[in-house]
Amino acid sequence: MSGDSKSLIQDLENLVQACESALGQVSSLQDLESARVEYLGRKGRLAQAMSAMAGLSPQERPLAGKTANTVKERLTTLLSERQTALEQAQAQAELAAFDPSVPGRAPWQGSLHPITLVMQEVCETLQALGYDVVMGPEIETDFYNFSSLNFPDEHPARDMQDTLYIRDKVLLRTHTSPLQVRSMLTRKPPMAVIAPGKVYRRDSDLTHTPMFHQIEGLLVDRKVSMADLRGTLTAFVRRVFGPDTRVRFRPSFFPFTEPSAEVDISCFMCKGTGSCASEACRVCKTTGWIEILGCGMVDPNVFASADIDPEEYTGFAFGLGIERVAMLKYGVTDLRMFFENDVRFLGQFF
Repeated sequence: MSGDSKSLIQDLENLVQACESALGQVSSLQDLESARVEYLGRKGRLAQAMSAMAGLSPQERPLAGKTANTVKERLTTLLSERQTALEQAQAQAELAAFDPSVPGRAPWQGSLHPITLVMQEVCETLQALGYDVVMGPEIETDFYNFSSLNFPDEHPARDMQDTLYIRDKVLLRTHTSPLQVRSMLTRKPPMAVIAPGKVYRRDSDLTHTPMFHQIEGLLVDRKVSMADLRGTLTAFVRRVFGPDTRVRFRPSFFPFTEPSAEVDISCFMCKGTGSCASEACRVCKTTGWIEILGCGMVDPNVFASADIDPEEYTGFAFGLGIERVAMLKYGVTDLRMFFENDVRFLGQFF
């Protein structure tokens, strides 16, 4: 056996002693990984020593190779034993720090969706004002969705690019207003109902989705006036958005109400001033007002569709988008966040 061979075998055997000494200084799993890389890594000390085998004669290589394998097994065993010892010490330390008298942390069981929370709040607020909740089909006929609500045949809302038709005269309802007529056909005045539910339109962007939620309100009785409508909606808005919220009504047009109005509330961000910290308010776009819902007095033609005498009864209707209210209440800027099922977002609502 040549001197080179003897020197190589001695170097390999010395690695075991060196590793034992190094592992005695290791106190964490992170340090242990560094030691493993130093001795058994691709460029570690064992690999460097074995690279010298290329200079040995064919007769000397088997013994050097056998020694290298033995050393590798021993190093692996030393590292494994040290890892076990460190893990046991860590477990014992954690167990020693455990206090069984501390209450456990219950797992998160989820929460109601923000749309559901707002829907419940709106319904409960209106029920407290004497309204009954009614439900109806999401697949509607053209009569209930359009004709009975005084939409003319040429109205653009009937177009295929706005409405999702299933077949001729059958469609996914575009609003919950059909329940106005359905309620009036099955109930006798006086009546006060709200109709929450899903509606569908061909929209998809930051503030619109193909499916969203609405609540329609309807009150029918003798001598109902626009003043009753204003008082009802003012009370509703201040219950949902706070007692200091200001309300204004602007003239508008809807086929099923006459007169009609849009309802605005004072901007909750800038308090109606139009600016925040000397900058233009991004929520109300400097106007100080935010549109929240549409309303009006029930058109006599709608009463005629439900066989109610418009000379004897009057009424008002209003409708609002739940996503719109939720975005305002929670400061959500992208409507699509409500439908992406991101637990990090949904977990903020209780």
